[in-house]
This record gives sequence, structure tokens and C-alpha cells, in this order.
Amino acid sequence: MNRRLALVALLCALASPAFAADKIRVLYLDQSVGFRHAPVTRPKNSNGPTQSEIVMAQIAATSGAFTVESTQDARTITPEKLKDIDVLAFYTTGALPIAPEAWAAIQQWVESGKGGFVGLHSATDTAWPYDGPGQSYTAFINGKFAGHPWVQGTPVTIQAIGGQHPTTKAWPTRFAYAEEIYQFADYDPAKVRALQAMDFTDTALKRPWFIPITWAREIGKGRLFSTSLGHTPSTWDDPRYRAQILDAIRWTAHRTPGQAKPNPDEQALWALRSLLAYDGRPKAEVEARVTRLSKADPAWLRDTAARTAALRPLWPGKPTSDRTRFDAAYKAVLDEVVARSDG
Repeated sequence: MNRRLALVALLCALASPAFAADKIRVLYLDQSVGFRHAPVTRPKNSNGPTQSEIVMAQIAATSGAFTVESTQDARTITPEKLKDIDVLAFYTTGALPIAPEAWAAIQQWVESGKGGFVGLHSATDTAWPYDGPGQSYTAFINGKFAGHPWVQGTPVTIQAIGGQHPTTKAWPTRFAYAEEIYQFADYDPAKVRALQAMDFTDTALKRPWFIPITWAREIGKGRLFSTSLGHTPSTWDDPRYRAQILDAIRWTAHRTPGQAKPNPDEQALWALRSLLAYDGRPKAEVEARVTRLSKADPAWLRDTAARTAALRPLWPGKPTSDRTRFDAAYKAVLDEVVARSDG
């Protein structure tokens, strides 16, 4: 009888409002101050929900893991509002109307471990002037949109790096996809754990620098997740992307374990892999050279990877482009990498 009573008590507890309140509380912001993407565009002549808002609600309902409130007004994010949520999710563009005191409070909320942050696709195409305590938004998310050579529907190959992580387990370790992929300015590999990256040995449109797709970061006691994926409506319909969003929410809310220790040395090797692939070398040769480079001095690896990142502003066609300087810088770093990796 005691066991039966205990079971009844447990079932009652599970059905109680207190247990329901244990669900992760998500505030989803899909405001566009700049370019407006299809997944965050309201139906024509309607104030109805956007595709991404519908999908977020479906993920919440199907998983039972969280509740979600959606808004297209960043002004709703106040210090008081943060007390009622566990995770902020952004699919945004442009200079959001977030007050300085609100942004300072968001950072403190994350650092304290009370809140998590999820950035989807164009969350890195978001920034506004801020000179208050803490970091600017760009420094916080660790990157700023710097073009997308891989426009909507471009075939790419994505590879998992950084070891197993709960936010990438929905995807294969290596897979072909068609998406709009960003490259970044102000990206610091020493601050984040890169989890998915472009592999140019199997991607037709190449660049000689590292392109992270997904990364995780710990800020104080808090957690941050960011991914480039999510430009197209078809991505939002992909069960793997939906699962990744759920896993990111769970991870940033501390419901699942998983480290975010930065992996700059691994990212540096991927940068040199990109450089060699861009030079048109066969995949087997690229992999053999990268294997030999993995034994190089870490300081040299990081410095050389930074030199490949410095090629991006010189890229022909950019406002800051300089073909002569690009060719000279590219050849210098390539020659050094080849010499270091010669068998």
C-alpha cells in the first residue's frame, strides 16, 4: 500500500503546476531591422505567425521540453522580463532597439548562469552601438556577418569538429547540404568551441580561410550557441535542424551536459586545410599535410591561421580589396604552409 501511495504522490507531483513550471521558458525574437528572411516574414496582409514562430511552437509542443513566447519587438526584453525566461533565442538583423540597460542586464543574466542564448542564422548579422559595461553584441556572439559567398541553395559540405557535442548530434558527422552560409569578421577562435565547419575539400566554391558553421561558448556560468544554418524555409522544415534547435535550447539552459572549451588549435588546422583545398590540391594530399601540420608548434598554427583570416578583407571585389596585396599575402602563407607540411 505504501508503494501505491508513493506512486500516486509521484504522479500527482508530475502533473502539478510546479513540475510544468520546470519547462524551459524561451523568448524567441525574430525581428528584422535590416534584411528580412523568409522564415521570419509574416504572411502577406496578415499579422499571423511567421514560419519560424510556428516551428518553434511545434518543437515546444512536440518535445514538451520548453514553452516559447515569440516577438518581433526587442523592446520587450527588459531586466524584469529576464526574470521570467531561461533562454533568449535570436533570429534577427540590423540595429535592434535594445536599451543599454537591457543589454547590460542580458549579459549579467547569462554570466550568472540564469540565462542562455541561442543565435540562429542572421543573429550574427545583428549589431547596435553600445559602450556600456560588458561586451558589445558582436563580441558577445563572437562574430559579425561579412558576406555569404554561398548563397541560398549553394551545395556545401559540412563537417563536425570539436568532438561530440549535444547541439550537433542530430546531424551526421559529415554531410552535404544546400544553404546560405556566412563568413565572419571579428571572429575570435580563442573564445569559442567550433562544432561544425565548412570542408572545402568537397565544396566547389572555396575560400582560403576557416568558415565555422556552429559554435558554443561559455560566458561566466552561462552558455551561448550560434549557427549559420536557418536561411531557407526548407532548413526550418528539416527534422535535423529542428532537433538541433531543441538540443541548443536544452544545452544553453543547462539541461544537458557538454563542454564549450575553446579549440583554437583545431580551428587553426581547419584554416590551413581550407588554404590547401583552395589551392586545388587533392583531398588525400590535403589530409596528409594537415596530419603532419598537427604536430607543429601551436603558436605557429594560430598565427598562420590568423594570416589566412587576414586574407578575407583583401578578397577581390570587396570594398577593401587589393588584388596585388591579396596575391602576395596568399602566396606567402601558402608557401610557408606547404614547406612546413612537406613530407
